[in-house]
Amino acid sequence: MKILGFDSSGLVASVAIVSDDNLIAEYTVNYKKTHSQTLLPMLDEIVRMTETKKDSFDALAVSAGPGSFTGLRIGSATVKGLALAWNIPIVSVPTLEGLAYNMWGTRQLICPIMDARRNQVYTGLYRFDDNNELETVMDQIPLDINELICRINELNQEVVFLGDGIVPFGDTIKQNINVKYSFAPAHMNKQRAGSVAVAGMARYKAGLYESGNDHSPIYLRASQAERERKEKMKGKEE
Repeated sequence: MKILGFDSSGLVASVAIVSDDNLIAEYTVNYKKTHSQTLLPMLDEIVRMTETKKDSFDALAVSAGPGSFTGLRIGSATVKGLALAWNIPIVSVPTLEGLAYNMWGTRQLICPIMDARRNQVYTGLYRFDDNNELETVMDQIPLDINELICRINELNQEVVFLGDGIVPFGDTIKQNINVKYSFAPAHMNKQRAGSVAVAGMARYKAGLYESGNDHSPIYLRASQAERERKEKMKGKEE
């Protein structure tokens, strides 16, 4: 089975090819370039370098959200176009689940956090069982960082944090966490298309996939522009 994975849910742009138990290629850039400039050129590069035929993929896996609204739209439009052109399905991988796969094999509680602004994070809680299958302890949600810390303290389990939320909220975690914790190292703490592809393969085998026509991003909450528009409309009504 061969899966082509994409992640453009945050600042990172990443494309990967996974064939069964082999990561064939992964191209990841964590730099200030728009995903519309990077994803397709990155795909062309890894396909060329690995001499992979575009009709050899069984499915496309994409980090479907939450995350950057612009990044999610670009990733979604990219995989929808490819899925329809190549007549293959899309596997929508929740962004936090994809991040959790970076920590495959750990026995710690896994807590990915993405900065959602206004003192909130997009987060979830996961663990790998004795068979190294991912279990969801808390499904992905937007949550105040202090409430997240309280929930983790109540679980009273060792936890590892990863994601771009560590930069703005790392000090808050250090000051308020009551359980043993760690922060994932640089090569494991951001989105990776390789992890999305592996998560996508597991979902594909479980029958969790969709057509290009049916795919849409997972936003979890309205965009800032939509929230501001609602607030203005509410003000006019009052």
